[in-house]
Amino acid sequence: MLRDYAVDERISTTQQAKLAYVYVRQSSVGQIRHHQESTALQYRLVDRALGLGWPRERVEIIDDDLGKSGAEAQHRYGFQRLIAEVGLGHAGLVLSYDASRLARNNSDWHQLLQLCSMFSVLIADSEQIYDPGLYHDRLLLGLSGIMSEAELHQIRMRLHTGERQKAARGELRIPLPAGLIYAPAGGIMLNPDAQVQERIRLVFDSFMRLGSAKAVVRYLRQADLALPVRPLKGPAPHEIAWRDATDARVRNILKNPVYAGAYVYGRRCAAPEKRSEGAKNPTRAVPR
Repeated sequence: MLRDYAVDERISTTQQAKLAYVYVRQSSVGQIRHHQESTALQYRLVDRALGLGWPRERVEIIDDDLGKSGAEAQHRYGFQRLIAEVGLGHAGLVLSYDASRLARNNSDWHQLLQLCSMFSVLIADSEQIYDPGLYHDRLLLGLSGIMSEAELHQIRMRLHTGERQKAARGELRIPLPAGLIYAPAGGIMLNPDAQVQERIRLVFDSFMRLGSAKAVVRYLRQADLALPVRPLKGPAPHEIAWRDATDARVRNILKNPVYAGAYVYGRRCAAPEKRSEGAKNPTRAVPR
């Protein structure tokens, strides 16, 4: 049912002649599946725009970023589209359920505020309307962005601390290489697939005989022998797949501490300096 909203006096006919953009975002696929009410509440902001005087044909929904984190705008094409529409002067109103839906990064948030201020675009959430061109409204919006970024930082810190404590006890389940699986009763056991076992043993035996990873790769390619891998992402994550032997795949087998019976955690850390190379979430190895 359409709610009745008191039309704010700051809404001008010029702004209503332009488009109202409803921005919808959830941070992960899991949230989309399990927090459907939150997604539905965001879509219902269309009613908010109608109640503020925008006709339905001038209300557009941007939901390209469902399942994407708000930590940065680089891979959020919906947010980039919103920024472009504001900058082109097409927007009169931007609606989002709260500041954390639009951005969890202060630089992205303030870029939006700056553009909205320049082009006289209003920002509205589920309760209030803000004019970024007014000092006090911009102050409140700025504080909302700071709180949103701080909240994300606290969430990450709590999750990371819990993960480290669990890893310190050896209880954190880490992804296993193709040659091993978690036993139903607990612990780790060899992959029951005899072909997988045989191929992993062949890699170690060939390395002992040939003395280098590159020689092992040449031997496997000449014999047309593929390697078992367990991809963490893709259409069938964690399922065994067979891939051509490469230097990286052979080294991943030879250097994996789990094959030596060792439990390790934190072998790599984030490397934001490598983002210019095109990697989405680049990492680098840390000292042993």
